[in-house]
Amino acid sequence: MAIRSIVKHPDPVLREKAITVTKFNANLHKLLDDMADTMYDADGVGLAAPQVGISKRVIVMDCGDGLIEMVNPEIIAHEGEQFDYPEGCLSIPGLRGDVRRHKWVKLRAQDRDGNVFEMEADDLLSRCAQHEIDHLNGVLFIDIADRVYQVKPGEEE
Repeated sequence: MAIRSIVKHPDPVLREKAITVTKFNANLHKLLDDMADTMYDADGVGLAAPQVGISKRVIVMDCGDGLIEMVNPEIIAHEGEQFDYPEGCLSIPGLRGDVRRHKWVKLRAQDRDGNVFEMEADDLLSRCAQHEIDHLNGVLFIDIADRVYQVKPGEEE
């Protein structure tokens, strides 16, 4: 188990457009493993590589149905709108925001070995995927929120 430090706003790596992954090797596997360990240790539901200081197009997510690893993810279709879930970020502790997201998305990505796959996501998983893909493009939820507010003590979960 390797826990990496989570980069906090305003670190410049969070504003970079992450680099496409072209090498699917042991280094990538270690990054994915470390990101999952880091996400679980921080009680998060998603983590993008820039959040651990690595400008690569890699995300991990677990919204309750098991770990999902995505390399070079992209949204290829979407529909609907959701606006009923406050959004936070491990890189911006203490703040939440009201962010409009698509209710449903279809994603295309590669797995840790470079195999292309597609998946559909709705509700929280859709929101999480969109949030993490935003990280890969240097966009933070505070940039697109209709409203940003501080979390009261005891509400940090």
